[in-house]
Amino acid sequence: MKKMYCVITTVQPPTESVLELLRRVEGVNGTIVVVGDRKGPEKYNCEGLHSGKSVRFFAFADQPGLPFRLPAKLPVGHYARKNIGYLLAIAEHASVIYETDDDNMPMSHWGVRRQEVDNCRVVPVQLTENGRPGGEWYNVYQNFSDEFIWPRGFPLERVPQAVIPTEQLIQKSCSSPVHQGLVNGSPDVDAIWRMVFDRDFDFSCRRDLSIHLLPGNWCPFNTQNTWFWPEVYPLLYIPSHCSFRMCDIWKSFIAQRCLWEIDKGVIFHAPDVVQKRNFHNMRQDFKDEIPGYLKNMEIAKLLEAISFTGRNDMGNLLYGCYETLVRAGIFPKKEMPLVECWLQDLENIAGCR
Repeated sequence: MKKMYCVITTVQPPTESVLELLRRVEGVNGTIVVVGDRKGPEKYNCEGLHSGKSVRFFAFADQPGLPFRLPAKLPVGHYARKNIGYLLAIAEHASVIYETDDDNMPMSHWGVRRQEVDNCRVVPVQLTENGRPGGEWYNVYQNFSDEFIWPRGFPLERVPQAVIPTEQLIQKSCSSPVHQGLVNGSPDVDAIWRMVFDRDFDFSCRRDLSIHLLPGNWCPFNTQNTWFWPEVYPLLYIPSHCSFRMCDIWKSFIAQRCLWEIDKGVIFHAPDVVQKRNFHNMRQDFKDEIPGYLKNMEIAKLLEAISFTGRNDMGNLLYGCYETLVRAGIFPKKEMPLVECWLQDLENIAGCR
């Protein structure tokens, strides 16, 4: 039976946020897949809150025995090990995959998302000079708050640009296979925002506000409060050979570019989780974000310029994006064997059904 799966990776025992998420997931007959790392726990004791089926924990020592090619190639001590959790959820016929982190606490109104959203506010299609989708950065955070804030991965030179006031955006029903929920408390901002403005932050918007960025609008999204549906499961892939602070952001750029090929964009929602942020070294975060400050706009231009040929399935589109970025030197060549293993694992999962 297909059902909702939640995927997290961790190096610590169950947090208060995970235990609350587990209560919610149990309420919808869902499953949490927890992927450990070398520094992580050997066991994952949720204090009897689950029947044994609601949490699937895979310690680092158990991962080599999994029936996938990718785990053996993934780096140790890296967020990209979350890819293992995606494969496990897909292999168990997940009807939707929710990804988050172990420091995100569900709010009272958190619930399982649907692809279709009533009364969405729509940001129009943006086109490049040659008439193709792509070409503009849109700071969607500003539609959810009147305060000065931008998402991690957003080009600093584009931050001052005004967004379309929410009340001027067309309101209609929308559908997308990728949804991003915002986060209160410690929203996903870059190290510069934290070093200059760091404080607890709540988005001042209606709880039911949703914004749909139609194709051509670039805006980073992350892996903290994000929903993927089966038609785009290949886009879940997190790259290994790039900065830790950019791996999920560059994943989001590639995913957006692939979505445009099926005339889809990303839907952003008002917060339904609060982050009780794990410790971060701000100077180290800044250092790890420098590749993004320097290359995010270049990546967007490279992706915009791709003319896909042949099949437009998500796996083929994903592969084409990585080929382009490797050729341009954004990723090293050693990223491609991991992409190939990821796609081969997905193909093998499909073949076993």
